[in-house]
Amino acid sequence: MLNNDNTFLVIDDDTTLLNVMVRSLTRRGFNVLQAQNGEQALSLCQQHRPKFISLDLKLEQESGLHLIEQLKTLSPQCQIVMLTSYASIATAVDAIKLGAHQYLCKPVDIDELLNAFNHDASSEPTSESEVADKPTSVKRLEWEKIQQTLQANDGNISVTARELGMHRRTLQRKLQKHPVKH
Repeated sequence: MLNNDNTFLVIDDDTTLLNVMVRSLTRRGFNVLQAQNGEQALSLCQQHRPKFISLDLKLEQESGLHLIEQLKTLSPQCQIVMLTSYASIATAVDAIKLGAHQYLCKPVDIDELLNAFNHDASSEPTSESEVADKPTSVKRLEWEKIQQTLQANDGNISVTARELGMHRRTLQRKLQKHPVKH
């Protein structure tokens, strides 16, 4: 068993995002475990009892919401930050009620993710008007659209570029940039 005070479990079905997060967290000194589905996540959680868990809301065949209580049962001291590309007030409230510590919209950088573990979930905005006061930038919306289309096309850059009406090289340049902040 790893030292669970420094163990971080990343659960996401997006292989690219998963690999980026694992590398970044490893550089920060965490013992990082990775899972792409609920079954893997529960097995790793039972075996290693991580303190920190990053959980994607929409896994390929299941909802991350259904995993929160099971993960908390297997590792009671863990803190879970729910990540999603499809944010809504309803799922944010559900995630917090089920035991998630925090709820963030993708893409997130590692600093933002780590800071989420230091914030009290009860101090976060809970009404639609408070969330709406932070408008999403056009660049952020573009980044999210690119990521959604790329994921829908199983990472195929040529098909994604055609669907988005842009040149393949332009898309490749945009993908090499870091995720845009709000």
